[in-house]
Amino acid sequence: MTSPASTPPSPPLSPAHPSAGDGQPGRNGLDELDRRILALLQQDSALSNQALAERVHASPPTTLRRVRRLREEGYITREVALLDPQKFGSTLTAIVEITLDNQAAEHLDAFESGMLAEDSVQQCYRVSTGPDFILVVQVCDMPAYHALAHRAFTTRAHVRNVRTFFATHRAKFDTRIVL
Repeated sequence: MTSPASTPPSPPLSPAHPSAGDGQPGRNGLDELDRRILALLQQDSALSNQALAERVHASPPTTLRRVRRLREEGYITREVALLDPQKFGSTLTAIVEITLDNQAAEHLDAFESGMLAEDSVQQCYRVSTGPDFILVVQVCDMPAYHALAHRAFTTRAHVRNVRTFFATHRAKFDTRIVL
């Protein structure tokens, strides 16, 4: 059992969310307890069921059933450890805009498939108005970025333009979504 002084408060739910705080399921089928569980798991998914139950003020069996249901229904898609890239020498973050010369579905799909296969590409978004894709890339240094750009962008068919922004400072990084 953790002492109250060492237990941080539960994160607040968004007041804009339908049914926040009223115990009734909202439009997405989650009630207040579900949202409290998810908010805490977004902060620390390594919490034991016992610790999670204490922090959401529910019994351990109820909490375990809820977490299992949230996984089964796809609210929780996976649980991972977030690593510090600098500890592994991966210190260069690039935000890359990609524009294709042809926006036919097969070209967009082919480019996207290629990015899914690139380990250095952490995020890949199709976007509207402007470039076709925005990528977030994490590499160790400029030579590694150059190799990636040559392999994945400039030699790929139908890539018309590549525009890259290199991060000089990261003020915020968060994986949580507003509940």
